Amino acid sequence: MNKYSSLKEVQSKLGHSETTVSEVVDYFLDCISSKNDEINAFVEVYTKSAKEKAIEVDQKLKEGKAGKLAGLIISIKDNICYKGRGLSASSKMLEKFESLYSATVVERLLEEDAVIIGRTNCDEFAMGSSNETSYYGAVKNPLNTQKVAGGSSGGAAAAVVAGFCMASLGSDTGGSIRQPASFTGLVGLKPTYGRVSRHGLIAFGSSFDQIGTFTNDVEDAALIMEVISGKDEFDSTLSQLEVPAYCELLDNSSSKTLKIAYFDCYVEHEGIDDDVRKRTLEVIENLKADGHQVDKIPFDYLDQMVPTYYVLTTAEASSNLARYDGIHFGYRSEQATDLESTYVLSRSEGFGKEVKRRIMLGTYVLSAGYYDAYYTKAQKVRRIVQEKTNDVLKEYDFIISPTSPHTAFDLNAQTNDQIKMYLEDIFTVQANLCGIPAISLPLGVSKEKMPFGIQLMGKAFDEANLLSFSKVLMNKFVFKKD
Repeated sequence: MNKYSSLKEVQSKLGHSETTVSEVVDYFLDCISSKNDEINAFVEVYTKSAKEKAIEVDQKLKEGKAGKLAGLIISIKDNICYKGRGLSASSKMLEKFESLYSATVVERLLEEDAVIIGRTNCDEFAMGSSNETSYYGAVKNPLNTQKVAGGSSGGAAAAVVAGFCMASLGSDTGGSIRQPASFTGLVGLKPTYGRVSRHGLIAFGSSFDQIGTFTNDVEDAALIMEVISGKDEFDSTLSQLEVPAYCELLDNSSSKTLKIAYFDCYVEHEGIDDDVRKRTLEVIENLKADGHQVDKIPFDYLDQMVPTYYVLTTAEASSNLARYDGIHFGYRSEQATDLESTYVLSRSEGFGKEVKRRIMLGTYVLSAGYYDAYYTKAQKVRRIVQEKTNDVLKEYDFIISPTSPHTAFDLNAQTNDQIKMYLEDIFTVQANLCGIPAISLPLGVSKEKMPFGIQLMGKAFDEANLLSFSKVLMNKFVFKKD
């Protein structure tokens, strides 16, 4: 059991002189040292800088000058820049690369005295749903090491649930925070597109990617979001809206009667596990009993969303990864003899199978003769999905659904079935297509004692109410990990 699972708990102990930040860091470093080889959550552990930062924060606490995240031990996904540290997106292509600057989110964490303890394993260039495409090998689920931790942010999820840190930053392009959170029994938050700066995040799908959080509770998610959100001159897609004081607004939904929608095609989907369906309907009935209006409504675009997502994200990936060619960036093949072989061999050897597959798919849908048939059509479908979803959210406060159709699956069970792997995103891609916030809450547990999440989607830039209602649900239904 994690000795330090929440920031509130740690800050209480710090305030009563029951521990120090240095002691907390040493505790987590010991946990990593003893168990990470089995779980494979971390690519790099920042032992020296974490200890130095802890000493600095302890001194600030004595002087009464510490930031609001003092005592928070957090990890970052291996696609988020941290100056002077390695950055590889878990790919051979960037195996020896060292970041020249820090991402905006990293700078904001450090400014508020969080301690960053390491970078976590992920699917290569964040492309995958099981964390099995990583150059560094698969991440194992700490709750059952025969199963995946989910992807692409599997290492970030595993690090928190294994007790290696209190929170993690991940990235979510189509469910890469929420699905691992579901598989590991964590709170996984994907904010609105444009709420958190993407400056310093290695791009996969630029119109989809968003940095978010893994935490053990909603309170920590709210506080971290409060710190990392907001305008940034380095990200032109970022909203200029002021960031609410999420923590102060967490109790806003405690006595409200809300209108909540759920889609018939989600809970009645043929691929959904009985345990997941039963628990989702159970939560819905409990909400009705509490006086909330919860309506089943039709939604006709479920079958179109995953194909639309993969057409658009592979197209963006094809463009974003063009820079990794052995000349501008990345691995250069030792077998290359001229310009053409440098390009061909460097990219063939530097990228893994799944990344090459998506680059080729993206290049195909952007090619002459196929652009209108695939890319343009997918953009039109995206607009329709966004409009229909926003129409629902004009009438309802939230949309509730399962996060994933099932619990964590076995390692190597789906690696050779790409269609099945892509369908892992079936309930999560909607939020990314629409740019709205979504959160996975650990509200269910299967007969096999594996957790699964219930997802809430809310209105754009309404994280305050999403987090507030999430706290209500966690207090009422939360699954307690052993």
